[in-house]
Amino acid sequence: MLLKSLLITSLVVLTAIPCAIAQPDGGTRRSSTRTKTSEAAADAADAEDSPKVRWAEIELSGLIPEGPSLPGLFGEISQTLPKLFERLDKAAGDEKIDAVVLRINNPLIGLGTVHELRTKIKAVREQGTPVVAFLETALTTDYLIATACDKIYIPEPGMLLMTGMRAEVSFYKNMLDYLDIKTDILRVGKFKSAAEPYTRTEMSPEFRQEISELLDGQYDILVSSISESRGLTREQVMAAIDNGPHTAKSALEAKLVDGMNYVEDIEKIALADDKESEFELVKRYGKEKVDVDFEGFTGMIKMMNLLMGVEPGKRKSNTPQIAVIYASGAIMSGRGSSGPFGDEVIGSESMIEAIREAAENERVKAIVLRINSPGGSAIASDLIWNALEQVDKPIVVSMGDVAASGGYYISMGADFIYAEPGTITGSIGVVGGKLALEGLFEKLGITTSYVTRGKNSGALSTMQPFTDSERETMQAMMNDIYDIFTRKAAAGRDMNVEKIKELGGGRIYIGNVAVENGLVDAIGTLDDAVEKAITLAGIETDDVERLMLPKPTSPFEQLFGPIDTQTQLNQVTVPQLDFLPQELTAKLRNALLIERLSATDPRLLLMPFELKFK
Repeated sequence: MLLKSLLITSLVVLTAIPCAIAQPDGGTRRSSTRTKTSEAAADAADAEDSPKVRWAEIELSGLIPEGPSLPGLFGEISQTLPKLFERLDKAAGDEKIDAVVLRINNPLIGLGTVHELRTKIKAVREQGTPVVAFLETALTTDYLIATACDKIYIPEPGMLLMTGMRAEVSFYKNMLDYLDIKTDILRVGKFKSAAEPYTRTEMSPEFRQEISELLDGQYDILVSSISESRGLTREQVMAAIDNGPHTAKSALEAKLVDGMNYVEDIEKIALADDKESEFELVKRYGKEKVDVDFEGFTGMIKMMNLLMGVEPGKRKSNTPQIAVIYASGAIMSGRGSSGPFGDEVIGSESMIEAIREAAENERVKAIVLRINSPGGSAIASDLIWNALEQVDKPIVVSMGDVAASGGYYISMGADFIYAEPGTITGSIGVVGGKLALEGLFEKLGITTSYVTRGKNSGALSTMQPFTDSERETMQAMMNDIYDIFTRKAAAGRDMNVEKIKELGGGRIYIGNVAVENGLVDAIGTLDDAVEKAITLAGIETDDVERLMLPKPTSPFEQLFGPIDTQTQLNQVTVPQLDFLPQELTAKLRNALLIERLSATDPRLLLMPFELKFK
């Protein structure tokens, strides 16, 4: 059976010993009964002497952000990717744990994070701890995670909703025309297609080619991962995908799962070859909790500390550190945020503060920048890049699900760049423009008068399209930032500018292809990036700590935000979108993002679409 050797510990139990009792005739008799205390002790001894099989239960569901988090007010520390990995590592090193049960229930993660998680699961197995997956209604990402496990189980009414890959892009030109909203879009790079949904009624040939190449790469990763993990041929896997979605029965027949079992069958599975042992399922294994006793004056202080994000004091140490700086979300000027509803923003000020903190900390010997960003403001991206350039320590980049456009901009000066196989990166290009609303206002009976000074006074107006002079000036600004982008990328990647422009033009690549064309150095996980940073820093000891930055946003800031933040609109408005249909919510979120970014910088280094895997 797939279990570690059981360590049976013998316990010494003190029990009452029968004694000789004097009889009236001078003889003796033995006591034939034990006290209640001695009986209980004996029963406990019997239970302890019985071998136990312990499996650790860990659930994967909902949002699993990558960065650090603070404790909540209700006793639990939110599940983040680093915390999840800590729990898996703990189980692998725990001699009392014989296997890990992963209950996978639609975690909201991308293909890059799936690869990170699969790699960690394999590492746990290599240490001798089996990992078993339980599914219910499984999406493609759920199943990909499960295939890294030793066994996969699904209940009889369960479903495997793996149907392949499909890209759907909605176009709004006809709607905008109907509303008399004029689109005036500028771009640099024929593949920079961020504005196509507003200017066309279907994909351009370049956009279609880009999407097709992206899906080819992602589909190949999907098929290869399942084929290698399940011992199936590529043809068998592709046939299974084409025949999807699957019932539990058809998934079993296609050898995609190992059994139709409920979670309640875990004990039967664990003891299949061991009828003598007892079984214990350690639920919520390794899940950290905090003290939520808020009674009295001390409790009030404790609550205030939690609200304000004050962490308990830690023992001073001289152990060398690697700073892991998390850059997650759209890139904007000002301060960043990690909202209570999963909305993250990379603020240039917050990111620069984190970079400087790592640079000035003598214990920090190198920096790992973990990027999960589609880009955003050009000026904010450049400010972050410049802050990294000032650091006189090794810098290694680890790309997550996406590090495109502005996300690539902030990575290109690193000493070494890792990407996941399915990371979406590149998109070296610029887009900008506006939607002119004067026609819509007139439809609504609203008229506008203008008083102007300056030839290009209407360049930033949202009422009228660009004049020829305004368009020429704005296009020159786009060209300028593109030249800066490509020049700095060429210097960072040790290429000539013409080669970078050939790879640029707004074109998007997956991680495997980015390694081939030189935009990325190697395929690897965050752990690989940390190990590389240790090597570049010349650290010889195995005792190295990770310092996670930026510090997480406190519950108070998450709810109310600092006065100068640029993210208040997001925190107030975006959560309300969650009441709308998911497809419409995603489109409105994207429109909100573009509107907010354009308000501070008309030159956007932004990936043209958001890709989600289900």
